Amino acid sequence: MDLCHVPATREKGWYLALMAPNVKGPNYAWLDPSRLYCHPQGLQDCVADLLQPFQGDAIDMVAGIDAMGFILGAAAAATLRKGFLAIRKAGHLCVPTEAQPYSDYSGRQKLMEIRTDAISPGLRILLVDQWVETGGTMRAAIELVERLGGVVAGVAAICMESSEGGKWIQERYKCSHCVPPRLQPRFDQHQ
Repeated sequence: MDLCHVPATREKGWYLALMAPNVKGPNYAWLDPSRLYCHPQGLQDCVADLLQPFQGDAIDMVAGIDAMGFILGAAAAATLRKGFLAIRKAGHLCVPTEAQPYSDYSGRQKLMEIRTDAISPGLRILLVDQWVETGGTMRAAIELVERLGGVVAGVAAICMESSEGGKWIQERYKCSHCVPPRLQPRFDQHQ
């Protein structure tokens, strides 16, 4: 799809066709959204679709998860006129942090960090990432926010797979994603 082309009819998720399939092997996510982020209307529509379920909800800050979640999270924060908090992979913050171990979509053990001075008790945080595949990364972010006394106001991602971890998150938190129900089985099967 041309990065300047905007379809005459823009149904929810039309921009998903902008994502590129993985050609590098199993240690990479199966779809790459960076091309979607390059498309001005695609990015705007994606953010609007992610935020639609949260219209009127109390949200104090948006937090994006390292690294692709930074793009969507910052765009969502700008749209909502809220601050943005980066939840980082360990070793990138030079300030006091809380850390949480997790396993990512490839099964690798990692450590995630959050600065300790950004969240005060009761602060309502919208968590944003590009993808929730196994749920490990998002669950670690949830645990960090809640450990610091924050409240998870919602979870938003381009896709939330119907994995055990994805279901755990969807059962406990208000969630938003961009995949239409008719396409969800294809995303769950990585087709």
